[in-house]
Amino acid sequence: MSSIEQMYQQVILDHAKTPHGRGLVEVTDGATSGQSHQVNPTCGDEVTLRVELAGDTIERVSWEGQGCSISQASLSVLTDLVTGRPATEAEHLGEAFRELMGSRGKGLDEATEDELGDATVFTGVSRYPARIKCALLGWAALRDSLVTSGALAAPQTAAAPDAAPAARATTEENR
Repeated sequence: MSSIEQMYQQVILDHAKTPHGRGLVEVTDGATSGQSHQVNPTCGDEVTLRVELAGDTIERVSWEGQGCSISQASLSVLTDLVTGRPATEAEHLGEAFRELMGSRGKGLDEATEDELGDATVFTGVSRYPARIKCALLGWAALRDSLVTSGALAAPQTAAAPDAAPAARATTEENR
């Protein structure tokens, strides 16, 4: 294993041990929010993710879930990456992450990887189809939460079968 792969593994383990955004937070009165519950039936990972928005900007991401270190670390990295960004930019990052998961370990161009920041540590995960769903679980919940909040339109195309993180999802309407 190369030193870069070891570093990537360590970042994933650190985020899994001390996840950012864990613990659902009540939404501020009058704030726009969306929530989604996603389950990966393949392995049993699950998450409930809530976004709070100020206008079109993601003010806060909070979540509660259980699962493997990859799903938990991906949620933690996602939280850091999208908080403070407009919903459309968060969706752009989600698309880039889905593209990374489809790269089969090859990664993406340097500019896109720079945009993804710490999320690029999941490049190695993309070599393992069964683990891709774990890494994408939180990103599916984020997209769904942004759609239910009204910050994004529902996607028009379905994800590729191996990129679909959950067979079952429930959502709550805006508060």
